[in-house]
Amino acid sequence: MLGGVCIGSILLARSGLLDGRSATTHWSSAESFAARYPAVRLEADKPIVDDGDLITTAGLMAWSDLGLRLVDRLMGPSLAADTARFLVIEHSDSASQCGSNFAPILGHGDAAILKVQHGLQASGAVEVSLAAMAQEAGLEERTFLRRFRQATGLKPTEYCQHLRVGKARQMLEFTNGTIDHIAWTVGYQDPSAFRALFKRITGLAPSDYRRRFGV
Repeated sequence: MLGGVCIGSILLARSGLLDGRSATTHWSSAESFAARYPAVRLEADKPIVDDGDLITTAGLMAWSDLGLRLVDRLMGPSLAADTARFLVIEHSDSASQCGSNFAPILGHGDAAILKVQHGLQASGAVEVSLAAMAQEAGLEERTFLRRFRQATGLKPTEYCQHLRVGKARQMLEFTNGTIDHIAWTVGYQDPSAFRALFKRITGLAPSDYRRRFGV
């Protein structure tokens, strides 16, 4: 696998590796590139062109885009999303086609709700109930529901579903466990219900997700 950043695609084109292939380059050299290498399908309007084993980027400082694309390709979308989050940069990952990895809102300033969120993250939101979450927050259930949705933008049940599906995505990418086993591990006793929820959130059946993103 090879990658070219900015006008680095010119070196790939000069070698002949881009003949008959799609690529991009910096806008300032697009016209001369097209004239000099007519065998290359130049797509200069695109910031990144992923043509399988050849990836080219248009931006002068697009090293991070190329690097994240390689992490995504070799290690899976979950790890690529975590890497982007650690580096505090945006990443348009391949998994964005099936729903981005869940990034909960944590900066809302409600300490009681944040305490519950930390607990859910630690437990994987497995075997939790509304009553238990409200008790953890020290709030009456109706008050907890209102404040949780106000703080996170989601109902507690929806929040837990996203956490569980996020964990399931990682397991589908990095383990060989059966889908039924993964469903039970993330908190679903009914594998068919898990499959339906997973597809509703990601747009892909668990088996299709593993086929595309499994390492």
